[in-house]
Amino acid sequence: MGATVITSTTKEKVWGGGDKSPFGASYGKMMMWYFILSDSLTFCGFLVAYGMTRFKFIDSWPIADEVFNHFPFLHGVNAPMYYVALMTFILIFSSVTMVLAVDAGHQMKKNKVAVYMFLTIIGGMVFVGCQAWEWKNFITGTYGAVETKGGEILQFVGKDGKQVALADFADTSVARQDEKLTRSSGSWFLGNSTPTKYSLEQVKKGLEKHPEIQIRTQFDVKRHHKQILSREESLARIDDFKYVVEGANLVRNEFGHKVFADLFFFITGFHGFHVSVGILLNIIIFFNVLMGTYERRGSYEMVEKVGLYWHFVDLVWVFVFTFFYLV
Repeated sequence: MGATVITSTTKEKVWGGGDKSPFGASYGKMMMWYFILSDSLTFCGFLVAYGMTRFKFIDSWPIADEVFNHFPFLHGVNAPMYYVALMTFILIFSSVTMVLAVDAGHQMKKNKVAVYMFLTIIGGMVFVGCQAWEWKNFITGTYGAVETKGGEILQFVGKDGKQVALADFADTSVARQDEKLTRSSGSWFLGNSTPTKYSLEQVKKGLEKHPEIQIRTQFDVKRHHKQILSREESLARIDDFKYVVEGANLVRNEFGHKVFADLFFFITGFHGFHVSVGILLNIIIFFNVLMGTYERRGSYEMVEKVGLYWHFVDLVWVFVFTFFYLV
């Protein structure tokens, strides 16, 4: 077959978008779909890695209801998943306002497009702020725990089986012996220069002085719940204590296996980065709408293209929410 030479007389036959394009989509819209496809494969890889890692360390994997149980202005109230559900609702609501903005653009209603775009931006900002608050609580921790020489995380509970904070029993009358230790020799350092509130010796002495305190181990596959040791067994584990752990970071995690924290920070952070980029794009489009840029072009297709990206970000969060919080 002979090669086709494109000349000025045949140039109009080359795909230029619109009705002549594959699937009736413009070039820009097709490129956005290609980006979404490639990015979805990236997120898919991350979530598959999360699933495989969780299966490998299932015996020490944190229970989501115990990790994400905070709610603003309700200090001390156990509200598992309420806050995360609120975050999800906010993001989904912003997706609805984006749909309305796209629809208003099809009708060439500039003012409505601007209003719905503004609401979408606000929803995205609130979601990112909520995620930052959630990170703060995850990093600072709730109760505290200890890590053993074998790397196991041990938590503490009272007679009722409910978890007890280190602050409730640590013996602060015991002088800290680590105040003058250097970074390299201080056992309470968690990979940075910030000490924990309580020393290892204070936790040990506090456990010995409070007979109602017992140790709760990590998830026991055979019992399908965390195992609570007897008082005698709890005291026998004292010599195995190595670190005091408060909160979660890339080195240790008071809620369970440290890889959970690593994946949580990476995957939710990566998604939060996408949301932040989406907010920036929406702001740019919003000001272009106000200036009448798309009105003069006679098309609000840019609103639709950024809308595709925003819906993708919302859909990814549904999967992240399911993997991290529900399963």
